[in-house]
Amino acid sequence: MVEFPNAKINLGLSVTERRSDGYHNLETVFYPVPLCDVLEVIRGETFSFRVSGWALDGPEEENLVVKAWRLLEERFGLPPVVIRLHKVIPSGAGLGGGSSDAAFMLKMVNDLFSLALSEAELEAEAGKLGADCPFFIGNTPSFATATGNILTPIEVDLSGLHLVLVKPPVHVHTGKAYQSIMPRQPEISVREIVQQPAERWKGLLVNDFEGPVFRMFPEIGEIKEELYRQGALYASMSGSGSAVYGLFRALPLGIRERFPKNTFIFVHAL
Repeated sequence: MVEFPNAKINLGLSVTERRSDGYHNLETVFYPVPLCDVLEVIRGETFSFRVSGWALDGPEEENLVVKAWRLLEERFGLPPVVIRLHKVIPSGAGLGGGSSDAAFMLKMVNDLFSLALSEAELEAEAGKLGADCPFFIGNTPSFATATGNILTPIEVDLSGLHLVLVKPPVHVHTGKAYQSIMPRQPEISVREIVQQPAERWKGLLVNDFEGPVFRMFPEIGEIKEELYRQGALYASMSGSGSAVYGLFRALPLGIRERFPKNTFIFVHAL
């Protein structure tokens, strides 16, 4: 069984308050984009997990795909599987690649072993793995609140636009980014802003992480400025970075040449 876990971008991100458990409440819109990893799961004699593509740090058992497998393996007493993960979505980018891989793993195991878990049950399992993992179960545009785990479907139509996604070779530590944030209630909700045409988002739809992250890594802020110089209707960092995306009505010629050669660039019509 082979699936293609996709990335997401954040349309706006407001950190609204610091919680007593050390986490933060926020509001954002998760929007799925067609930049995908490749995940294969088959039955095997012994458990095996292999990764290709982008290198991943950390021990095998700390990988979210393996954690997702262990959740269902232990709950249902499942036999071994062989897992192959090819990473195309860069890590440390704010694109949710690891969370997507984990959510897709849950869905694939559910299908492979005919577990008959409902979408709500899969979301509950995904919530044990990470705040944005439940989003990738339904995988449709969603207004997210609390830690990002409370999801409400939302109509956002970006069809006809072009996405340019740019990630420089830097890694933003999410914990440090949160430490630099001063929580606040936005004057206008993200949910309200995204109902307007994308041409009106500039200056209204804000990612609270941009200020502190751009100070730590000025090159990320420069990417956003370059996307606007190239004619983006709207540009923003996704999540806590380091990827920045631009939405274009028409792609400028030579857009890839505007960024250093060691920069990851993904271009796609939405």
